[in-house]
Amino acid sequence: MSSARTSATDRKQAATLHQEALASYQRWDIDDAVEKLQAAVRLFPNKGEYHMSLAQALARAGDFDRALRALADYLRLEPESPVASRIEQLFASGMDPVEQVLTGRMKASQIPLDMIGAAIQMWMEFRITLGAEVIGIPKPEAWAAALDFTVRKVNLRDAPLAKLAAYYKVTPDTVREHHETLVKMLDIMPCDYRYFSGEQNPLDKLVEAAELLDKLEARFRET
Repeated sequence: MSSARTSATDRKQAATLHQEALASYQRWDIDDAVEKLQAAVRLFPNKGEYHMSLAQALARAGDFDRALRALADYLRLEPESPVASRIEQLFASGMDPVEQVLTGRMKASQIPLDMIGAAIQMWMEFRITLGAEVIGIPKPEAWAAALDFTVRKVNLRDAPLAKLAAYYKVTPDTVREHHETLVKMLDIMPCDYRYFSGEQNPLDKLVEAAELLDKLEARFRET
């Protein structure tokens, strides 16, 4: 369907769905966000912004294959986008400069492969989550250090900032700044299920405790 054939009513409905989806995304109701974004795309398929938002939601859901397809649609509609080159790198067969530094340094530090994989996943999701925001990567070592630092913290491993920064030959302030950006953009929390590689996540105990508390509360209120 061309944009010329999209009715004003459909465009308005698609815009409403898009805004509702963004709200759902912010409160982590990802299934609802994806559903609404898919509906918006069907109503107005030539709106690149909707495909980008869909890619972001799918990435947060961990569905990277579909997220990349949505990004391909975005590139088709917005080939001159200032972030086109960054998005195109996601389709490359080889590793980008950040991934090269990251995997090399983490392997040399004898970090487990599943943690390295989590760091690479974090980098992929971050680049998708950035959306149309332009961000420079003048020194791959800085982002690699931040990813390494963040994944270690998620997995409850000691990660002295100054020592890690020196290992990557960047400043601690730069690593801290990039780490804070990663945490904010991806809404990362301790033991985050997306990047935790241990056999048993401590958050499971919190979930079990919450469920037990609910049962006890319900039993207490029985009359």
